[in-house]
Parts: sequence; structure tokens; C-alpha cells
Amino acid sequence: MLSWLPENVSTYGADIDSLFTLIYYITGIAFLLAEGLLLLFLLLYRRRQGHGATYVAGDRLGELAWVLVPCALVLALDLWIDARGAETWAKVKGSAPPADVRVRVVGKQFNWEVFYPGPDGVWDTADDRRLENELHVPVGKVVEVLLESQDVIHSFFLPHLRLKQDAVPGRKIPAWFVATKPGRYEIPCAELCGFGHSGMKGWLTVHTSEEYSAWVQRQWATFPHAPATAPAVPRLARTQDATQTKERDSSDSSLFLERRRRERG
Repeated sequence: MLSWLPENVSTYGADIDSLFTLIYYITGIAFLLAEGLLLLFLLLYRRRQGHGATYVAGDRLGELAWVLVPCALVLALDLWIDARGAETWAKVKGSAPPADVRVRVVGKQFNWEVFYPGPDGVWDTADDRRLENELHVPVGKVVEVLLESQDVIHSFFLPHLRLKQDAVPGRKIPAWFVATKPGRYEIPCAELCGFGHSGMKGWLTVHTSEEYSAWVQRQWATFPHAPATAPAVPRLARTQDATQTKERDSSDSSLFLERRRRERG
């Protein structure tokens, strides 16, 4: 593995690191071979005393092989990288495991706003908890992050967890991770987002189960029936939210069609 990368504390980090390593060695070896052959040909076919530089037209099969064989080799290596990458993409992006903790992260110039649903497990209610540049999660649990942006494109980056996902205005983009080691890890913005971009930095705190339960109790101590763990959105609530969204979309479509009919009439 590449020793200069940040420590991996993610369940899928090793898969991503293996891709980096594969690409690194393929491109490194290709670079050394290409530059070595270039220097060799410069020496072999250079102009010398009583002999001009050799001109190779490249119209014979043996000469064309110097072009065709590397092309075929590069294509094969590229397909190999694509195949390995497709496996990792399917694992990380194709399907996410059921979430144990669900948070909403909103990027804005120039900080991260982190929202937790309260004991009722529903967003946008009085018991929601809002934190600035602080994300707290338990170790070994699936954390689902719903990314949004309030102004421009930001990039939510967790180097130690090998997670990087853009937050785009007008979109809600899910991402997930499982942290394998308690600790405190940086959350920089990896997309140039304005004059304060370099200072846009948050922190991920990964707690042990006991520490996380205590942290949750402190956050919702003023609410009755405070949860032992941060509540993920219940399946019923998610279904209800989806139903309400469909109803709003249907209502908006009906209003649009009604206005069109009136305009034509």
C-alpha cells in the first residue's frame, strides 16, 4: 500500500487504496519504460560523425509494432483497472447497507452544518439538533450522510475514511461510511468554493459505543424519553416522507396542468 496516504479507518478504505496502488504502479512502470526507451532511442539513432540521424518512417509491420503493441497493452491495463474499479464502485456507490445513524450535512460558505433528527426520528421538528463543523458517530456503525449545499458546490471529504462526495445546490446526495477506529478526523472542503475555502473545515469524532451513548444523552437531555443512541429515521417515517413528497409532486403537477388549461382557454 501507499504509506503516505492517511491512515485508513473505513470498512471500504482498503478497496479504494488497492485501486490507488494498482494505478500508481501501472502508471509508474509505464512512465519508466516510456522514458527509458526514449533515452535509448535518442542514443541509438542520434546523429554521429559521418552518419546522419536515422529516420524511421513507420510503414513496416516491425516498426508499427512499436505503436500497436503499447496501444493494445494500455487498453488491456485500462480494462483491468475498469473491472477492479467497477467492483469497488458497486460496493461503495451501488448499494448502501441499512443505516444505524442518519445525519444531514449542509455545506455553505464557509462551514458545515450538521443536523441530527431528535428522539422522534423525524427531520425538521423541534427536537432536531444542529451542530456547526462537528459530526459525531459511533464506531462500527453504518452512518448515512445526506449532503446538501446552501449556495455553491462544496465537496465533503473524509480522507481517513476514503470518502469524498460533492454537495450540489438543489440536490440531496446520500453517502455512507463505517468508521473502524475511534478518534478525531478532519472534514475539509475539497472544492474551491470562495475566498474562505481554505478555512472551511469540520471535524468527525468517532466514539466508542459507551461514549457515543453518553454524548447522545447530553444532546437530548432536555427532551423526554431521550434515546440511548442517535435516532435514525425510522422506516415508517421514511415511507411517510416519501409518500408526502409524491403527494406534493402530484399536487404541483396538477396545479401546473390547471394553469395551462386556463391559459389555453
